[in-house]
Order: sequence, then structure tokens, then C-alpha cells
Amino acid sequence: MALSTANKGWQFGNWPSRGPYHPNNTQTSNRIIVGDSYHWNYGFNYTEWAIKHGPFYLNDTLVFKYDPPTPNTYPHSVYLLPNLQSFIKCDLRNAQKLGNATQGAGEGFEFVLKRPWQPHYFACGEHNGIHCKNGTMKFFVMPIYRWYK
Repeated sequence: MALSTANKGWQFGNWPSRGPYHPNNTQTSNRIIVGDSYHWNYGFNYTEWAIKHGPFYLNDTLVFKYDPPTPNTYPHSVYLLPNLQSFIKCDLRNAQKLGNATQGAGEGFEFVLKRPWQPHYFACGEHNGIHCKNGTMKFFVMPIYRWYK
């Protein structure tokens, strides 16, 4: 079982090896492409990606980009899962579909982190969540308030 602790160390301002120049350490909201140049694709570990890119802040925007389905590619989607248990089990029954198999094309679609101090659980839901169940196409973030100087 793999869980993302994308905001590890936040309570102490302790960001090992990141210092004050971490890309998310800005005074304004950020637009963050999920998976960077790899985008939202099978075979990439998004839990590790979230850990490396944390912290995430209130009003940051996550951009999900992925190729539309073709005969040669697997389709992807994005779901917001309601709780940790659903996240661990990749149970999509009460999840909210944020993006279908075609919405990630082009510039992708955006999701703004609006619930401070509450985890946002994301997963690919195609093929009954098989991409989620292997542990890679899922991650969570817990946005924190941005403290202005």
C-alpha cells in the first residue's frame, strides 16, 4: 500500500533540500501540471510525484493532461474520491468524476484546490480503477494556507 504524504513536514516549515526556492513556494497561486511533462499516464508513480512537488496550497490549480483514447492507447479519467478508505481500495462508487477520457486532451482540464486542511484524493477510474489499483495512478494532496510575508 502506498500513500502520499505530499505535505510532510509542513507543520514545522521543514522542507528538506527544498529551501525557500521550491517551485511551489510563491506568494500567489500556482498552476501545476500533474505529472509534469509525463502528464497523467499509466506507468508513472503519482504518489512520488506529489511528495516531490508538495506542499500544495489553497487555490493552487492542478492541471490534468492526457491523450484522448485511440486504438493504441489506454483511456484515462480523473476521479475525486471521498475518503481515505475509498482511496486505499480504489473504490469509485461514491467518487466524483472530474474528467472523462477525452477531457484531458490539448490543454487538459483544471481543478482548483478549494478545501484547506482537507485531503483531496485523485485516481484514474478507467477499467474499474485498474490503473488506481496497481498503486500508481492515484495520489492525494492536502492544501494548506499560504502564509504571506
